[in-house]
Amino acid sequence: MQARPRVLLIITQDTKEEEARFVRRTLEASGIDVIHLDPSIRRTIGGAEIAPETIAAAAGHTIEQVRALGHEGKCQAVMIEGAIALALSTHAETPLSGILSVGGSMGTTLGTAVMRAFPYGLPKLMVSTMASGFTAPYVGVKDIAMMNAVTDISGINSISREVYRNAALAMAGMASGYDPTGRSERPLVLITTLGTTEKSVRRIREALESDGAEVMVFHSSGAGGPTLDSIAAERDVALILDLSVTEMVDFLNGGLANAGPDRGKAGIRRGIPTIFAPGNADFIIAGPIDAAQAQFPGKRYHVHNAALTAVRTELPELRALADHLGALVREAKGPVRMLVPLGGFSNHDSPDGHLHDTTLPRPFADYLATVMPAEIPVETVDAHFNDLEFSGAVINAARAMLAAQ
Repeated sequence: MQARPRVLLIITQDTKEEEARFVRRTLEASGIDVIHLDPSIRRTIGGAEIAPETIAAAAGHTIEQVRALGHEGKCQAVMIEGAIALALSTHAETPLSGILSVGGSMGTTLGTAVMRAFPYGLPKLMVSTMASGFTAPYVGVKDIAMMNAVTDISGINSISREVYRNAALAMAGMASGYDPTGRSERPLVLITTLGTTEKSVRRIREALESDGAEVMVFHSSGAGGPTLDSIAAERDVALILDLSVTEMVDFLNGGLANAGPDRGKAGIRRGIPTIFAPGNADFIIAGPIDAAQAQFPGKRYHVHNAALTAVRTELPELRALADHLGALVREAKGPVRMLVPLGGFSNHDSPDGHLHDTTLPRPFADYLATVMPAEIPVETVDAHFNDLEFSGAVINAARAMLAAQ
């Protein structure tokens, strides 16, 4: 291990020189080696290990050319490209132990863009004026911590001093304890679910954990699936159980959990063995009941709470899902299995639920079989998704796919 942790500090000195020097001193006093990446555009102050000129050059420009763009968004795009390239090359040469950035909206956009390029586990802390608002564009699906700057990042005052000091000390602690070799040696299994299929997924998780696997479960509510995809693209994953297709259904129908057209592609493109099941395919996630009725007129509805309504899918929506899955698995570079429970797809679609419809699973399975590639048969189970019989079928299929490796 290196003698002292190394932290990448990202602060523009052209507008935040005083803050940058304060944070650097605090980090260094805590035993941290600092690599200051300064993406300033207006002027170069000096003293940073990675200067604005170097950042612009890494993106194929001179800093004068960047300034001549005359548009803050275009200038920043160049500096983001160069900053990510240099941060990754610095990390490859001598590994970093953390990344700390301080900034307003522009600095937060650049700082978190760099952070998102780094693997899970590396400490990432963004002190930002944006941290008390909508943070999803900055955090994305990565493990980025955001800390509210409270005041504007404009000089040192009695509040900002403590904020910056706490941030530096927090990063020093995280960086000092960071262990990049801390990953589990157990086979990694990734699973999607929602609360409406959790009963079955819990059995599956516990069974695979008892076999010695490490299991990570993700809620398919809009961010969980893309997070799974991000991990599948980055880590050595043994198996994916994509058992909740809500984000695909909502992509196809304009629901709130829409995760976009690439949901589910990362793992199959890498050849990771994958099992799909239509968990939660029985509903679209919509907003409050009035909005749901306006967006999806003439449907069956279940008011989940004041903010969310489950809208029953019918055969047209299920056929569209089947077409989507058929196109998706054609990109697979590894083994894929498709399991369909004929008794219902979620707790809503059960005798105890509010959207139960026994007439839909079989036609869905039959149509799915017609659009699947010949090498991927549709395996049906005469049980509800949450029944022991179905979770047992998934467990057996998962064990077979893991054993084949």
